[in-house]
Amino acid sequence: MDSDRRGQWLRGVLDICVLALLRERESYGYQLAQALDAAGVGPIQGGTLYPVLLRLQRTGLVTARWREGSAGPARKYYRLTDDGHAALRQGGSDWLTFVAPVNDIVTKGVAG
Repeated sequence: MDSDRRGQWLRGVLDICVLALLRERESYGYQLAQALDAAGVGPIQGGTLYPVLLRLQRTGLVTARWREGSAGPARKYYRLTDDGHAALRQGGSDWLTFVAPVNDIVTKGVAG
């Protein structure tokens, strides 16, 4: 996949992906990056992920707190706020509404 194209797509969906992962459980940045990679989104660098987490925190969609690590340094854990849950519901709905016709168009174009 073209890395420039992937980067453009990622910038459009990373916020909603992070919110969706945080709905499942509170997590720290590296854990989120691993989950995104495991889900097939691809490797996410800290320089991409941490500004997203900071923006989500500043806009009140997530909270953060430091927690001691069991076998290492303290980690900053992120958790969805009520506003974050609402943003996920709305953003997820918006995404699904947007991606369905795009998928149809591209599928027809590739198949034809």
